[in-house]
Parts: sequence; structure tokens; C-alpha cells
Amino acid sequence: MTDQQLAGSALIAEADAAAERLKAVKASIGKVIFGLEDEIDLCLAAILSGGHALLVGAPGLAKTRLVQTIAIATGLDTKRIQFTPDLMPADILGSEILEETDDGKRQFRFLPGPVFCRLLMADEINRASPRTQAALLQAMQEGHVTVAGERHDLPQPFHVLATQNPIEQEGTYPLPEAQLDRFLLRVDIPYPDRESEKAVLLATTGASSEEAERILDAEEIKKLQSLVRRLPVGEKVLDAILDLLRLARPDESEIEAVRDGVAWGPGPRAGQALMLACRARALLQGRLAPSTEDVAALAEPVLKHRMALSFAARADGHTLEGLIKTLADQAA
Repeated sequence: MTDQQLAGSALIAEADAAAERLKAVKASIGKVIFGLEDEIDLCLAAILSGGHALLVGAPGLAKTRLVQTIAIATGLDTKRIQFTPDLMPADILGSEILEETDDGKRQFRFLPGPVFCRLLMADEINRASPRTQAALLQAMQEGHVTVAGERHDLPQPFHVLATQNPIEQEGTYPLPEAQLDRFLLRVDIPYPDRESEKAVLLATTGASSEEAERILDAEEIKKLQSLVRRLPVGEKVLDAILDLLRLARPDESEIEAVRDGVAWGPGPRAGQALMLACRARALLQGRLAPSTEDVAALAEPVLKHRMALSFAARADGHTLEGLIKTLADQAA
């Protein structure tokens, strides 16, 4: 066998082993979370892609429980921040305190904030002020924070799984576009169907309840992330991603509804997110390479928070969900 064939065989074997491990992760999470299989896959895809996810839904739909369970199954040390209107940036990043040594000298010491973990749960992120929301920007994008002019690196891997209540609710602040773009995927959490809700009631109101098991650890997550980036992407899939991005941009689109009804469209970061998420979704489903089906399935989670309809389009009854589905069908 040639070196290229050997490398291909090794990649296939590594992907097969990874798919089995990820199957065990999903089974562990499924012991606690019912009826959210697609949403679990999206959250895991964000982690495997090295990115962050924004979970959106009404209160009481197990968003926080889902993040906690994923943290247990993936073995990532986690911290939780409950965002409130009076939360300050230092409450997230940390601050310097002045302390006196035994010999009487005074010096500043950095006290790390809760952002120094591998999986940060930002609970109800849109209840904090824009200033505090922006404190996460550097951490999410660059993997470090700067306090008093000093750089402090975050542990790797580092992921933010943030929960958000619908913006129509009282006491919420819309996330700025720059921060929304930092989230690889937006995961909408729906109300459960009847059978899933029945399972929730039986599992959570008894004398005992199931708990997730730890399957992975931080080092294994890093290896899986490296594997995702090495999975091949065919020209057909790449063309579908590029077509989708161009169809979604009002100044380039061939679709009248986009040209007239979209205020702003996705940038190159959306394409990067789609490339990585398609690979991760393929791996989660036991496939070596993504397909155009992955592009269509991930179009809404990738694009929904990176586009905005004009006021006139909303007044005419258009929705982003319907528009993105039209774009995905045409691109894929």
C-alpha cells in the first residue's frame, strides 16, 4: 500500500472509533434529556468544531439541564454564570486584588473569574447589559482575556454554551450582532412532544432519577476536534456552502425575497462554521465525509443568527426560517 492509502486507512479507522465514542456520549446524555436528539447533536457538533452554541427557548425547556448533562458526558470542567442586569464584566473575567505579603510588601494578584473553565454555561445571557455581554467577546474568539493590560490564557478546549430567553420577554437585552456571530450555531429548543413530555414527567418526579456518565475528557475532545478538521469535504459540498452564502446576501442573491427583504446577510465566518459543523455532523452520524444533506440540515442553525429581515419583510409575514429553507433547498 502507498503512504496515501495507509493514511486513508488510518483516518477511516480513527473516524470509526470516534463515531463509537460519540455514540456512547449521546446515549449517556439521552438518559437524562428526552426528545431533543437533534438539539443534542447540534450542541455536540459545536463542541467538536471547536466553537460555541447559543440555545434559545422559553423558560423551563431544559436548556440549562442540557448544558449540565453535556458537561458531564464530555468530561469538561464547567462553571455557570447566571446573567442578571447588575452583572459586571469583572464578575465574568476576574479582577486584580491588592494584597500584602508577609514581609509587608503590597502587590496585585489576579483572581480568575468563572470564565476560566473548559465549558462555560452562560445562563440567560441576554438578561445582562450589553457591556457585560461584550466581556465574553475576546474570550470566545481568542481564547484569552486581558485584565489590567495583562493577558491570561484560558484552558483549552474552551467552549461557551449560552442560553437565551426569547427577546420579546421582559428584562432582556438583544445580543449585539458581533457577539451573535461568535456563536458557531444557534440551537432552538422546542416544546416537547407528548411522548417526550411523558418521559420527562416520569423520570423527574420519582424517588430517584438517572444520571449521565462521563465518557470523554478534555484531551479526547481535542483529538476529536483535530479529526473533524481532517475529514475530507467534496467539491459538491463546498459548492453548496458557497452557493448558500451568496444566495443569503442581499447584494449578491438571485432571489428577490433576499434582495428586497434581508437587511444584512452572513459573512465568511458563517461559511467556516458550516464547513466545520458539516464535518462534525457527519462524524456524529458515523460517516467519513459530509454531504449536501448536512449543508441543508445545518443551514438554519448556522444562518439564523447571522441574518436579519427588514421591517417591511417582517410586516409582509416573511420569516427567517422559511427564507433559509428556500435558500438551502436551492443551494443543496
